[in-house]
Amino acid sequence: MLKVIITLEEDILRFVDQYAEGNRSAYINTLLAEHRRRILAAEMIAALKQDAEDPEYQTEIAAWDSVVGDGINAWE
Repeated sequence: MLKVIITLEEDILRFVDQYAEGNRSAYINTLLAEHRRRILAAEMIAALKQDAEDPEYQTEIAAWDSVVGDGINAWE
């Protein structure tokens, strides 16, 4: 873990103190981790939507789907 110094506006610090239950660092880490998770999820959804709209990618997926359904069991 790294220590950093940040500057917060007074009203933001009061908000953090109101909800941090005595541990500002843990609270801010939790908020940032959740924000990061949301950003990464949104980026994944955007990438999947882009793939869904890409005809070349869809053709490739269709080809793989036909291979998967050819009756060969790769686990045996």
